[in-house]
Amino acid sequence: MSRAPFQVLVLPYRITPDNAVFYALFKREPSTGGYWQGIAGGGENCESPLDAAKRETYEEAGIDPSNEYMKLDSYAMVPVANVCGFRWGDDVLVIPEYCFGVKVEEEQLQLSYEHTEYRWLSYDSAMEILHWDSNKCALWELNFRVRRGMRASSDNVEDLIQDSPGFEPGNAPKTR
Repeated sequence: MSRAPFQVLVLPYRITPDNAVFYALFKREPSTGGYWQGIAGGGENCESPLDAAKRETYEEAGIDPSNEYMKLDSYAMVPVANVCGFRWGDDVLVIPEYCFGVKVEEEQLQLSYEHTEYRWLSYDSAMEILHWDSNKCALWELNFRVRRGMRASSDNVEDLIQDSPGFEPGNAPKTR
């Protein structure tokens, strides 16, 4: 298969019956950095970014492609040196990273060989251990969108806002 010149980032999340939101993060193998991140990978052949996100999420975590995916506005350009090298020639120095959230019901995920462990974390705990700024930005956006959606459908808005770290727009991650 031919590697397409883009990257995807997928952040799985689940909402508990008491409206707590948790995000799954994955620890890379030590030989590939050993850091915490969302599910990441590249497109293959003529895949769309969404198709690549669904495939990568299934391969790395066993999440069914029929789950509800949310395309995020978060977008980054990442150096090819941090992804897969100069496979598209000397002039392709950066490729786009498209970001998605995926809602899951099951707590148990199937870990691939690319990761040594995964954890379900609160927003604040996830932000503390994420390695890449692009992952932090995407997590902030996803958390905001999920919380806003919960607020719109909740009868008890005050409880949601009080229990929603990162909900306020001023809590966005610093990117500069």
